[in-house]
Amino acid sequence: MDPEVSLDHNNNTQITDCMGTFPKAVKRLFDVLCALVCLLLFSPLFLLCFVLVKLEDGGPVIYSQERIGRNGTPFFIHKFRSMRTDAEKAGPQLCSADISEDNRLTKVGKFLRGHHLDELPQFWNVLVGDMSFVGPRPERKFFIDQIMQHDARYELLYQIRPGISSYATIYNGYTDTMEKMLKRLEYDLYYLQHRSLMLDVRIILLTFYKIVTGRVF
Repeated sequence: MDPEVSLDHNNNTQITDCMGTFPKAVKRLFDVLCALVCLLLFSPLFLLCFVLVKLEDGGPVIYSQERIGRNGTPFFIHKFRSMRTDAEKAGPQLCSADISEDNRLTKVGKFLRGHHLDELPQFWNVLVGDMSFVGPRPERKFFIDQIMQHDARYELLYQIRPGISSYATIYNGYTDTMEKMLKRLEYDLYYLQHRSLMLDVRIILLTFYKIVTGRVF
């Protein structure tokens, strides 16, 4: 059952990062060491994904897209390309939560998305400090501007690094509508107020459990 999240919409000053200096240092050390291990451990899987994406249509294997990170600083997130190269010729679009309904996805891309393999290159983003294993999912400025029109508290998330997985990902799932984006923001702000090393471990374990059991999220 999803947890309740309740925050004060009118007092932004109360929504601050509660994690202390030492836990932050431990979290960053964990990120660096685990990112290195994952990059080495999953190198055969990286190679397999590389070959599959390249063989399908001969296009670029890695897709890099600008996102907004800590302190509002732009960075490029890296993924294995899962869509056609002309997927956004009409402008930025959200991928459908039901990947079977999004005809922009390639056949290999649907498999990668379904098993979250497209996000493997983000271990590099974690290693270099753009991201963490756990934190609010990074968003594009195009969609942040739209979210901000509804709820200006989004800027509070700039206090921390975005993550590969998040509290919102576990309990709110994939966001393909503005309504879901605003609900995701509630979960992200709740995480900001309550984050701890133990909560991060819980999120990582739940993420791993959902991936290996094929749960949709």
